Amino acid sequence: MGPGRQDNLDPHDGLASHGTFSYRGRVNAIAPLIDSHGRVMRDLRVSVTDRCNFRCLYCLPETEEAARFYRTKFAAAPDATFPRLYRDPVWKPRAEILTFDEIERIVRLAVGLGIEKIRITGGEPLLRRGLEELVARLSRLDGIRDLAMTTNGFHFGSRAEALRKAGLQRVSFSMDSLDPDNFRRMTGRDGLAEVMAALDAARRCGFSPIKVNAVIIRGLNDHEIPALARFAHERRLALRFIEFMPLDSGHAWQRELVVPVREILSTLQSEFDLVPVPSAHHSSETARRWSFADGEGEIGIIAPVTEPFCGHCNRLRLTADGKIRTCLFSVVEHDLRSWVRGGAGDGELEDGLRRVVLGKELGHRIGQADFAQPERTMSCIGG
Repeated sequence: MGPGRQDNLDPHDGLASHGTFSYRGRVNAIAPLIDSHGRVMRDLRVSVTDRCNFRCLYCLPETEEAARFYRTKFAAAPDATFPRLYRDPVWKPRAEILTFDEIERIVRLAVGLGIEKIRITGGEPLLRRGLEELVARLSRLDGIRDLAMTTNGFHFGSRAEALRKAGLQRVSFSMDSLDPDNFRRMTGRDGLAEVMAALDAARRCGFSPIKVNAVIIRGLNDHEIPALARFAHERRLALRFIEFMPLDSGHAWQRELVVPVREILSTLQSEFDLVPVPSAHHSSETARRWSFADGEGEIGIIAPVTEPFCGHCNRLRLTADGKIRTCLFSVVEHDLRSWVRGGAGDGELEDGLRRVVLGKELGHRIGQADFAQPERTMSCIGG
C-alpha cells in the first residue's frame, strides 16, 4: 500500500469501497478503543485546518532560506537528488473540512469510548474562524480530562483570554529559536516577537503548564539548545526538544540532520543540574522529562527517531478533512467524513472506530529499509 492511501471501513474486514459505510451488526457496545497489541486509546489529536501561516523548514520548507539550507546539506552527498522544495500549497476546499458540528459529534463518541485527552491542532488552529466556539462546545463534554491546543502563537495574544474563558485548559507553542534571524530562517516568518507576546498572554490568562516545543535540526538551531533551556528556566516553562522527523513537504529529511536524544541530554547536563521526573500518569507519555534542580521549569525530550515510544502509543489523529490516522506516519487513512455525511448512526461510527483502532500499527518504520514517508505533511496531518 502506498503513501496517502485512504480506506473506508467495512465493519467485517476493515475496508469498504466508494466512500460508503457498510454496517452488518454491532460489536460489544461498551468495548473501549483497544488495538490488537493491547494498547487502549486515550488521546485524540483534532486538526481543525490544514492551513498554516508559517513555512517551517521541517514541515513546509517553501522559502529561499530553506532551499539554501537543504542545498548546502545535499551538496555534501554527490549522489543525492536535490528535492523540489517550492510547491504551491494545495489546501482542502472548505466543503471538505469538517464542520464544528461534525467535530463535536466525533469527539463526543470518542470520549464515550474512553478518550480522555483532546488536543486541537492544525495547520495553525487559530486560522480557523470561530475556534473559541468549538473550544466551548468540547469543554462541555463529560469525560474530557484535558483540553489543550498546539499553536505557533502568532495570533494567540489577542485571543488568549477568549480561549481561556471558552474552556481551553492548556496550550503548547512552537518556538524553535530565540534569535530573530534564525527564527525567520526556520519558520519563514518574522514572528518571534508575536510568540514572545503569546507566552506572556498565556501566563496572564492562567494557562498552566505552558509548554514550548522546539524541533532541533543539526546545523541550524542545535547550538541554541542551552539558550532555549535557560529561557525555559527563567520563564518557568515546560520546554520540549523534538527530534527532526520525516514529515516535510519537500521530502528533504535526512537522518544526518537529526540530533539524537542522547546528544541533546548530554549538552543539557553539561550546563544544568537536571532531576529526572517520573511519569505522572502512564507509560504512554511521549517525552522523557527532567526538572531543574530548583524546581523552576522543566525540560523534556521527544525522540521518535532514535528512541521511539510506539510500544505505549495511545494516540489517534483526526485530520481537518475527516480522516482517522492511527499513527503519525501512517500511509493509510480511514475516511470518517464519508461515514458521518453518509448518515451513519452513532453505534455504526463507534463500531467503525473500534475496528480502525484494532488495526493500529505496532510502530512506525523510520530507519527501516521499507519506510515510506507519508504523502501529507505535518500541517495536513495535525500534530
